Amino acid sequence: MKIAEGLYRIGSDLVNSYLVVDGGGVTVVDAGLPRYWKLLQAELERIGLTLDDIRALILTHGDTDHIGFAARLSREKGVPVLLHPADADRARLEVKKPAGGWGPMKAGPVAGFLWYSARHGGLRIRPAGALLPVEDGQVLDVPGAPRIIHVPGHTPGSVAVHVPAVDALFVGDHMTTRNVLTGATGPEPAPFTLAPGQALASMERIEAVDATWVLPGHGPAWDGGVPEAVRLVREAAEHAGSTGSTGGTGRTAA
Repeated sequence: MKIAEGLYRIGSDLVNSYLVVDGGGVTVVDAGLPRYWKLLQAELERIGLTLDDIRALILTHGDTDHIGFAARLSREKGVPVLLHPADADRARLEVKKPAGGWGPMKAGPVAGFLWYSARHGGLRIRPAGALLPVEDGQVLDVPGAPRIIHVPGHTPGSVAVHVPAVDALFVGDHMTTRNVLTGATGPEPAPFTLAPGQALASMERIEAVDATWVLPGHGPAWDGGVPEAVRLVREAAEHAGSTGSTGGTGRTAA
């Protein structure tokens, strides 16, 4: 699906994977679920490209619903897979997130997310395979010249990826615009976050980024700009704290 010039999404906004097309090459941001492999090929074909045009895959973090086709893309096409080293053990499936501490849940959204994930291979996740490290502030020599911003909290190695060429900031699960556990929409803290306080503090690292598009790992694209998205996340976190909840406020994305 085309979001803007040079910017595409594959999959559903329940689980996002993105393509940046610049100078005839492609940078993929996040690998979604394993069966997104066919969706990736179909989207590339639709825009007149192939897997051979992919120059890099950047993982915003190492959670299982972000590494889906990473190993296959590396193995079959030799595409470098880039990840902050603090999440390498997670992407290799050597560590797992705690089962508790999810916060508020509603049966319908949870069932929908689990069904969607299972249908797209979420029960058969493979380790991400060979990984190359990226560091805070690094500008990568790949299509779009993405800049890495370390935003620990959701996981230790979570990063945001600023791509001025497409006026976008990819935020992974640093925030969400659709809470998969409650169905609430609009920018808010993401569920399954290991260190919520640290994640909230890390918002300072992105709030001055000049980008219209905020693209999360879960939820629709937000075109209200980074500063406004950060403001809404903080507001949602404050509201959750005042009510004793870790969920969101249910605002609708622009």
